[in-house]
Amino acid sequence: MLCWSLLVGLSFPVVGWLSDSLPPLLLTSLRFVIASLALSLLVRRASDWRPHARAMGLYALMGLCLAGFFGAMFWAAHHATAVSMSTLFVSVPLLAFLMGCLAGVERIAWRLPLVLALGALGALGLAWAEARQSDGAGWRFGIGEGVFFLGCLSSALYPVLSKWGLRRGWLSASAAVRTFWSLAVGAVLIGLVGLGIEPVTALTEMTLSDALLLIYLGVGSSALTFWLQQRATAVLTPGAVTAYSYLVPFVSMILLFIRAPERIDWIWAPGAILVLGAVMLLIHGGSDAPR
Repeated sequence: MLCWSLLVGLSFPVVGWLSDSLPPLLLTSLRFVIASLALSLLVRRASDWRPHARAMGLYALMGLCLAGFFGAMFWAAHHATAVSMSTLFVSVPLLAFLMGCLAGVERIAWRLPLVLALGALGALGLAWAEARQSDGAGWRFGIGEGVFFLGCLSSALYPVLSKWGLRRGWLSASAAVRTFWSLAVGAVLIGLVGLGIEPVTALTEMTLSDALLLIYLGVGSSALTFWLQQRATAVLTPGAVTAYSYLVPFVSMILLFIRAPERIDWIWAPGAILVLGAVMLLIHGGSDAPR
């Protein structure tokens, strides 16, 4: 999950290099299609790569979670402030923990909620530091924030469904198979939404550099990151898996300092220290399986 947080953090500036005129939902669908094709090479080696009816229904729900999160994120980006969205995203690990408790796949103890609270405070501190330095719009809660919160619920539900299916033996033991089917179904669902609200002709404006970046995001980001997340889901609880998302703004902070060293300031320190402390506690005792 440390590798996962690094890859996710590095993917944000790459997404920013894509042409602004390209339709985001259709682009995400293509990205997931590329990721699924890359994973298909590994999937065929698994004996249980063809899911039965119950597994296919669960993969459909997992794909719906991916479609819900990315669809909400792209829509909310035009109706909510960046500070509000980053603050709401902090709720994902706690939501995953609570839903995991309800689904019976989370360990009910005081330690993980304490770590989640520590990481959330750190992530909020980094969001506050970014807002202070960028002079952007502050926190608010409107229709855009409400839609994005529903996307956060979808994101939190994804590892819970994965863990629940693994516990019952419905899903494949192969992380590649689980990643392939959830991304493939997610690609179809996001693509259908994109076809309904975005102009398909806008894809003709894609340049060679856009195509190469999309292939990188599909293979190096989506396929690899979701595969790493599925591998971690087999060992960690949903709350512990999603808690590593607190490291993503930390990675973004490091990239910011590399690009603009003049923005280094002590206001980043409290959030960064809290996030690192939470991750160290996770590494020390977040596993379900024997070491």
